[in-house]
Amino acid sequence: MIPIATVEAMRRADARAVARRGQDALVRDAGLAVALAAGDLLGVVYGRRVAALVGPGLNGADGRVAADQLRRRGARVDLVEVASQPPALRGYDLVIDAAFGLGCTRPYRAPHVPPTTLVVAVDLPSGVDADTGDVLGQPLRADLTVALGALKPAHVTGHAAAYAGELRLATVGIDVESPAGVVTPEDLGAFVRWSHDDHKWVHALDVVAGSARMPGAADLVTRGALAAGASMIRLTTREPLGAVSLASEVVRSDGQVDRRSRAVVAGPGLGRDAAAWLGALLAPVRVPVVLDADGLSPDVLELPHPPEEWVLTPHDGEYERLRGTPAGSDRMAAARSLAEASDCVVVLKGPTTVVAAPDGRLRVVRSGTSALATAGTGDVLAGIIGASIARGHDTFEAAALGAFVHGLAGARLARYARAGDLPAAVAAVLSEHEPPPRA
Repeated sequence: MIPIATVEAMRRADARAVARRGQDALVRDAGLAVALAAGDLLGVVYGRRVAALVGPGLNGADGRVAADQLRRRGARVDLVEVASQPPALRGYDLVIDAAFGLGCTRPYRAPHVPPTTLVVAVDLPSGVDADTGDVLGQPLRADLTVALGALKPAHVTGHAAAYAGELRLATVGIDVESPAGVVTPEDLGAFVRWSHDDHKWVHALDVVAGSARMPGAADLVTRGALAAGASMIRLTTREPLGAVSLASEVVRSDGQVDRRSRAVVAGPGLGRDAAAWLGALLAPVRVPVVLDADGLSPDVLELPHPPEEWVLTPHDGEYERLRGTPAGSDRMAAARSLAEASDCVVVLKGPTTVVAAPDGRLRVVRSGTSALATAGTGDVLAGIIGASIARGHDTFEAAALGAFVHGLAGARLARYARAGDLPAAVAAVLSEHEPPPRA
């Protein structure tokens, strides 16, 4: 996990690092990290023209060190003070944006930079609110941002995220404590779980999905769950599905959740008028439940459930239906708000998916692609999360890692692939992270 720190948390971490190492050492390491990133972006540094746009604070100090490092490598570097910056910076190969960093709270208008000029931002593009991702004025759009110590919310949420470009983290000796972070491939190390004494009921899953009008939802949920390791699936449908073909491993249920199942996925393809029927079916359930699609009803959420034992998987429209207000641009705040209000783990789906727990923990998933922007991919995700819970992960971990696997699988698909192609890609991703056999 790459930590995401608020301004307050980052300042506490900075203060600890300054007390331990001294401010000059931190500025030196930060400036060196920026210079290395700029060099990577340029390819050849010698003879290139660079403008370092520097402000009066530590962000500007980092930029000055970076400028000095590039000058030593043969670049022709101009320092441009924010207090006297020109309306445009022309004739440069690269601009280092070190005007304002973490503490920017007022509008800032950056100088115009031609679209062919590369831009490296120091910690944050100047002119954004680090905590909310709001854009303050007219920032430069960076090709690469070197985040110092930790990522900030503005790197991954709000309108400001589009200005950050590629993200590179430079820890520079700053230890950050945060309940929020970005999921990385390294986090998948313990995702695939198995034991020598496994049998079909150890990781069993009940699925409540599908109707005559939407029979495919049941198929996609169950195939997603099978790809993610569900060892037994019992399917309850609201009405006969018709001629849809289900995987041979799926068993039709007798209309109630089996007490041996480890988790339940409920909602896809049931129809918007299914809340009362679904509520009656779920009322006696005492295992974790993943609610998706038509299961995301305020009436269903009124059922009693232990904290964090239910997972909600809304897209933006379903979020608004549950909260009565749009998710807005600050998706981290929106996900946390619904998690706290519902006492559930929330997976707010989108190009950047945010997973929030009622206790304030939060994970951001950035592995998704436009290949997932097609009907039915969310059903597959619900199945993945349900299977992950059935295999022993807690709901928050299952939701975050399941969403990450879902995104990685989507990245393997062609741009106009069908949702039905996704389960095979999920199985392929997980096979690469399977632990070695035990001796």
